[in-house]
Amino acid sequence: MTAAMAMLPALCCSSIVDRSIFSRLPAVRFEPLSCGKRGLDDVNEHYFSRKSLKYWDKFYKRHQNKFFKDRHYLEKDWGKYFSEGDDAAISANGKVLLEIGCGAGNTIFPLIAAYPKLFVHACDFSKEALTLVEEHPNFNGNRINLFICDVANDELCEKILPSSVDIVTLIFMLSAVSPNKMPLVLQKLKKVLKPNGHILVRDYAVGDSAQVKLENRNQMISNNFYFRGDGTCSFYFSEDFLSALFVKAGFATVDINIYCRQVENRFENMTFQRRWIRAIFTKIDS
Repeated sequence: MTAAMAMLPALCCSSIVDRSIFSRLPAVRFEPLSCGKRGLDDVNEHYFSRKSLKYWDKFYKRHQNKFFKDRHYLEKDWGKYFSEGDDAAISANGKVLLEIGCGAGNTIFPLIAAYPKLFVHACDFSKEALTLVEEHPNFNGNRINLFICDVANDELCEKILPSSVDIVTLIFMLSAVSPNKMPLVLQKLKKVLKPNGHILVRDYAVGDSAQVKLENRNQMISNNFYFRGDGTCSFYFSEDFLSALFVKAGFATVDINIYCRQVENRFENMTFQRRWIRAIFTKIDS
């Protein structure tokens, strides 16, 4: 996740995406690594998965918990999903949240402070990130179940009971997963969610200036999926793609919108369009 996107507020200046921008971009092709007898997708995913893990471990070791700001906007955007509401059982025990890709805790610590009864399962595939969470002054082992997990490859049900989670948050996390593995990730999340539980998503959207830059640099792996120079990957979502992905996995779309914000770089005298998607999905009680 870029620093600029991490600091964006929850406000939007428009929910309309200018799709015509891509008609002006040159056609590009990503030439994958030499794969021998293995499939191209398998080689690329394995290579970038290893690169990404090394990058994030180094990132958190270098920056500690000082790079990303705490996400207090979640209380404003999705507060009703974290609060106990009128359900007597939930009011007594609080809700259960699963945060995938918790990083240094910029989501979970504001939430446990705002909602005293909230219990959080928090996981990340970076050991350095989990160490930062555990060393945070507000870490409470009675309210946070912390564990290492690569959700694209590991089984969540080995760490969390099936049908035990009220809310899952995916904050700039799903975009780091290969689109080939996104359906599998959603099935794993579905297993641990309660009937009618919710998944809350905030991530990169098509047309974001970072995507345009990657497109122009010929760094496309597949449609809307790119590799960055640091070894990490990023997918850029459209409303149609994200909604169809979740509906096919057995979820209903509650709300979905693309937001944009003009970001001005006065030093370079340039203006950028930052775009992100925000969505809510609910598990269909079958």
